[in-house]
Amino acid sequence: MRLLLPVSRCMELSDMMTAAIIARSLTKTYGDLTALDSFDLEVEQGSIFGLLGPNGAGKTTLIRILTTLMRQSRGEAFIEGLDTRSAGRDIRCMIGVVSQENSLDRYLTARENLELHARLHGMDKRLYKRRIDDLLELMGLSGRQKDFPDTFSGGMQRRLVVARALVHQPRILFLDEPTTGLDPQSRRAVWDYVRSLAGSMTIFLTTHYLEEAEQLCDKIAIMDHGRLIAIGSTQELKDRLTGATVYKIEFAPQEVDRYAELLGSMSCVVNIKQMENIVTVTLECWECLAEIVTALNGAPVRRISLQERTLEDVFISLTGEKVRE
Repeated sequence: MRLLLPVSRCMELSDMMTAAIIARSLTKTYGDLTALDSFDLEVEQGSIFGLLGPNGAGKTTLIRILTTLMRQSRGEAFIEGLDTRSAGRDIRCMIGVVSQENSLDRYLTARENLELHARLHGMDKRLYKRRIDDLLELMGLSGRQKDFPDTFSGGMQRRLVVARALVHQPRILFLDEPTTGLDPQSRRAVWDYVRSLAGSMTIFLTTHYLEEAEQLCDKIAIMDHGRLIAIGSTQELKDRLTGATVYKIEFAPQEVDRYAELLGSMSCVVNIKQMENIVTVTLECWECLAEIVTALNGAPVRRISLQERTLEDVFISLTGEKVRE
């Protein structure tokens, strides 16, 4: 007898086949503290997905659940269709993780750290030898592969952690603030490699460098207090911003002080900053520009340009300006 599934269940199974990561009503509590609060998320296969949030927003808790290091209190999570609560072993075989903590074995050399990881994943020696050679070269560690991690700088140790997560060629790579502590050259090398992986594996990253997320990610989610508060492409998130608009006005140097004072006295100007001969004004709305242009009639204005909104503007507008512990 042929068993037919309900349409809703068929749609759920179809979603799991096309999504690398799914979280549904995911909740994690620690006594009276709720770290994740009915969190929903879906990440497409082969995409670079960014998760942003202030300190304490719940990002690391979410990653620990998705990587099977922690069990949720309620809700469900799936990695490539596998339930994190019952398929932990299979999930750990298909993911790579770069956590915030340095978990390198200090009693093994750099190369031995990578070899141990490869052997734990059951890789063939001929395959992982070549793979490790390539990763050490990529991370600029070939000349130090026989040295112990304690002799490395913090940036070098971080690069070795990233290399280790990539040894077994995971289908999903979790990067929890992977470039923290790296110098600009090392950071660029890591991200250039991440870009090269796009499409061949799913990459899920958290970072406090918003410009990195803006440049790298196909889609970005912003969370706070354990909840998802916004999700979309960088442009979609920027388009959510309404209200105040920022313009830069460049004057002839000899007249800038006079007109900066004039602009500062106008009711439609919310904020004003002056740097040399450029005055930056924040207006209540873009319609106020007509009032500004009228006030500057005859002024030695060289250029008026709209200051493009950034992902940082979106982040601050959604999570506030208060510093978090």
